[in-house]
Amino acid sequence: MHPFRTAVEKQDLDAVRDLLAEDATFLSPVAFKPYEGKEMVFAILKGAMRVFEDFHYVQEIGEGREHALVFKARIDNTQIHGCDFVTTNEDGLIQEFCVMLRPMSAVHAMSEAMRAQFEIIEQEMRGC
Repeated sequence: MHPFRTAVEKQDLDAVRDLLAEDATFLSPVAFKPYEGKEMVFAILKGAMRVFEDFHYVQEIGEGREHALVFKARIDNTQIHGCDFVTTNEDGLIQEFCVMLRPMSAVHAMSEAMRAQFEIIEQEMRGC
């Protein structure tokens, strides 16, 4: 089992942060421009953990430095099916984190829920 999956399933935020490379990049399903830096990526992941309900991984695919972690969750009454594509560096730290979601209603629900989280994320980033 990938260490990121273990950390998320245990809701261990310290372990999630520790798994990110300093120059980690987050590729969002709703934003074209990548988010960069360990603290920014961590803040986004923490925000996502706050908005997803009943989040659970259902499948893990990959080996070496490339992993796909398939998940299901919901936001309010919207069912979400998605995949976290995780690429690690030579040190085993997450270099790139890309999220894909389906269906389109899930993308919209996540976008709206995360919009509210970005106020919190901005406050957290100012506190760093």
